[in-house]
Amino acid sequence: MSERSQQQTGRTAAHDSAFLRACRRESVPHTPVWFMRQAGRSLPEYRKVREGIPMLESCMRPELVTEITLQPVRRHGVDAAIFFSDIVVPLKAIGVDLDIKPGVGPVVAEPVRTRADLERLRPLTPDDVPYVTEAIGMLTAELGATPLIGFAGAPFTLASYLIEGGPSRTYENTKAMMYGDPQLWADLVERLAGITSAFLRVQIEAGASAVQLFDSWAGALAPADYRRYVMPASRTVFDSVAGYGVPRIHFGVGTGELLGLMGEAGADVVGVDWRVPLDEAARRVGPGKALQGNLDPTVLFAPRQAVETKTDEVLAAARGLEGHVFNLGHGVMPSTDPDALTRLVEYVHERTAR
Repeated sequence: MSERSQQQTGRTAAHDSAFLRACRRESVPHTPVWFMRQAGRSLPEYRKVREGIPMLESCMRPELVTEITLQPVRRHGVDAAIFFSDIVVPLKAIGVDLDIKPGVGPVVAEPVRTRADLERLRPLTPDDVPYVTEAIGMLTAELGATPLIGFAGAPFTLASYLIEGGPSRTYENTKAMMYGDPQLWADLVERLAGITSAFLRVQIEAGASAVQLFDSWAGALAPADYRRYVMPASRTVFDSVAGYGVPRIHFGVGTGELLGLMGEAGADVVGVDWRVPLDEAARRVGPGKALQGNLDPTVLFAPRQAVETKTDEVLAAARGLEGHVFNLGHGVMPSTDPDALTRLVEYVHERTAR
């Protein structure tokens, strides 16, 4: 049976894993745990294999991607792996002149500011990212019953990088286009929705068991602007992969005021950062969705007892949820002690064992 057929029928080795069961709001043997940025700079083994290799190049080497993705599964015993890549990989794959600069982030050589600039954003095809298909094939063979999460950047966040030319705190150029030329904006995010959808489909068809859409910077928007300018494109992405039957997770930072809308965009699981307690997040999101989150990543720098106390608070707030995947409220910070993550996984598993 092909991977695609398996995904459509739900018959994969990982189907009955705690992670996928929680995403589907089914009973679980324990609350599943994984961490955003679990494969990364907090691990000495990651720093060793990445030494001297630029970020984007490391995303294009299947053997390296496989090793990095597996490292936190081996070390921490997390309930899911997340594919090692970057949200700008599909843009690089279609020819956008960009690079990921250490300490800065993605930097675009020629920002997208005019209608003519849209022509640089052609559709993505599987042939543009053969290394993704190859790496996921290698990973699913290694992971067995441990699910692999694929991911992509949401249209708004990708648009903000393209328009600003790099990371921004104010998004003035992005919002200037959004408000000043709404048709150009709509055409841009529609095109990006197509690219993102294609990138997610490649990952699912190669064997990913779930996908997460990162709208990292959506928290910069007011709810009315999110609904008008952003949600249609995000909904397009979620709709494009609905037929595969894999859980769809949506996450952004500082999105407490947007949680209901992010669920409405089509997510099965809504990721919550550390600012909103999970019981309040559930009220905002409404029924029919699982939640993911949401320990403050900085808690891991506190003594063990403090970490356990704060973890208990998260688990208490999650007690009445239809489904809960334990995660941090943002990514693992690079200077985090890896042993603290391992202990956290063990603690959540022990505290929630049924």
